[in-house]
Amino acid sequence: MTMTKDKWIVLGLFLVLVVALIAFSQSRPLEQSAAPAAVPGAEAPASGTPTTEAPVAQLPATEAPVQEDPAAAPPPEEGTDAGADQAGYEQWVRDEFPRRLEGDPMAMGALDAPVVLTEWADYRCPFCSVFAEETLPLLQKYVDDGTLRIEFRDLALFGDESVKAATAARAAGLQGKYFEFQHAIFAATPNEGHPDIPDELVLGIVADLGLDAAQFEADWAQPALRQAVLTDSQEAQGMGVSATPAFVVGTQFFTGAQPIAEFERVIEAEAAKLG
Repeated sequence: MTMTKDKWIVLGLFLVLVVALIAFSQSRPLEQSAAPAAVPGAEAPASGTPTTEAPVAQLPATEAPVQEDPAAAPPPEEGTDAGADQAGYEQWVRDEFPRRLEGDPMAMGALDAPVVLTEWADYRCPFCSVFAEETLPLLQKYVDDGTLRIEFRDLALFGDESVKAATAARAAGLQGKYFEFQHAIFAATPNEGHPDIPDELVLGIVADLGLDAAQFEADWAQPALRQAVLTDSQEAQGMGVSATPAFVVGTQFFTGAQPIAEFERVIEAEAAKLG
């Protein structure tokens, strides 16, 4: 069947219209997608600057970045005087550092000795045991010649058994045998780990030292003695002492079971400061 001229004209117009519609749709610009929501607290990147990393959180205003390179550290602030700070610290130790009184069983040596050694210890601390057994006896010469006073303070770190042992030592001290009891406890326990200190061991030492056992047990049960151990421990932690043994010798602070030569050096240097 052949198409008439009019039909060809209609078909041609239809094709022209279709082509025009296709051309119009391709030339129309695409709509912009919505911008992503901003990260709370983060600044948007500069216009035209692409980024593939999440924004870095800012440090609080009260903190400064860590200086990884010591050479890059800022100079000390004007007006600071390290020498004056040290002198102030030493004056505080001499004038305000807690001291034991005359007749306190937890101290040995003259109250007016020029150098005071304060030790913080735990009866379950193996390095405290090393100091008590090996170093303390060798410091007796400084006590005897009036140079050194030694004062002991509790820092019970290893549980209730540490508190009980320290309370027992104080009970022995009420009968004048504090340091003897302390030495016996350390000598009877291994210098490793955190050894148990059973009641049987404590009472055996009480018998060996010739203490009044009934009086000892009554004193050992005193809440006031236990509280004194806890108070010593809290005071130490408040000053930043967190490990045993720890020492202040004169105005010098250090930790650990140092060799006798180190104690001798510090004691003699501190005594020399005072003339």
